[in-house]
Amino acid sequence: MFKVNKLIISASIAASAAFFMTACNSEASASGASHSGATAASTAYANGKAVIDGGVVYPVVNGKTSDYVVDTQAESMTFNYGRTPTANELAAWDTDVTHIKLPPEGSGSVEEGEELYEAQCVMCHGDFGSGGGGYPSLSKGNAVELQKTLTNQRFDPDADGPSRFFGSYWPQASTMWWYIHDGMPHPMSKSLSVDETYALTAYMLNINEMVVDGVEVDDDYVLDQEKFSKIVMPNVDGFEPEIRGKDGIENVRAYYQDASNFGGQKVNPSERCMKDCLEPTAKPTYIAGTGISDFLPPMSTVRDLPKEEGGFDVKAAYESACAMCHSAFLAPGSSDWDSYTGEGMDVVYKKGLAGTEGGMPAKGGASFTDAEFKTIVDYLVSGK
Repeated sequence: MFKVNKLIISASIAASAAFFMTACNSEASASGASHSGATAASTAYANGKAVIDGGVVYPVVNGKTSDYVVDTQAESMTFNYGRTPTANELAAWDTDVTHIKLPPEGSGSVEEGEELYEAQCVMCHGDFGSGGGGYPSLSKGNAVELQKTLTNQRFDPDADGPSRFFGSYWPQASTMWWYIHDGMPHPMSKSLSVDETYALTAYMLNINEMVVDGVEVDDDYVLDQEKFSKIVMPNVDGFEPEIRGKDGIENVRAYYQDASNFGGQKVNPSERCMKDCLEPTAKPTYIAGTGISDFLPPMSTVRDLPKEEGGFDVKAAYESACAMCHSAFLAPGSSDWDSYTGEGMDVVYKKGLAGTEGGMPAKGGASFTDAEFKTIVDYLVSGK
């Protein structure tokens, strides 16, 4: 959870979800706790420690756990877990990068990263990481200054809200390196080398105006493993509970035992409940009469569609949003389209508008109208 002073404003804890699951399962097995070994709706493991996420453990009683029937036949089955993986197999699988596990040795410059970004990333993430086409922004300026906006609250309509981007919000740069290397670019993940990943990460630091170990990440900066180890993100201490270090599990356990930490105060802290659990924390205010009428500027009642300015340039649209993927596969006019158009163009349109499991995002991840997108599909199929 992201913290702003004493107030929790976000329940975004995806970064620590895997930690919770690993810690919970390891404690349960280490203590001998299981569904069959716990008491009814227990709030603690067999070793007496509270369930780490504040939840409960349900035992199996008469073939059921709580109100749910358990497949006892499946529970009694034995499993063949296969062989122990080789060292090389483990090394190929163990590719994650964390704040305590550095990326492989390598290096890349901001200049190289900018060239890669313009060639493989800009069509989704916009110029200088500004965002667009349905994909997230990666920067809006100086990360240190934008991190200060995370305490902003919109108490009035004109107030600036928090700015959450890679530089200002993410607690660890390792997440960026790992995600680029394992998941980007779409839809050709794992195609970047270690050095290319360093270069793109260096460019991310550059457009967020970061400083690493007292050195500004300028256009000539070269990022390597040693420099990467010294990156301290502005918001590194902006999340709670604190999961780093040897006391991480206990910190999480203590945090979730206090309901006021995550947005409410229980009516009776000693009891479990499924409804009417929290004291109300907000008082609604209602507008008397017919509501607000003196809008400034006045509310428009015009329902006319805006006039179109100029025609739709299908080739320019293809180059900006589609060429990244379709220049290599299903290029304009390619005979490969024959295997896709057999069911009719209406099916091709439908799949393209909705996106496919094969990696095609809806409308190519762009903001075209349905009519514009169909025009691009026609161009791809016919080549003219």
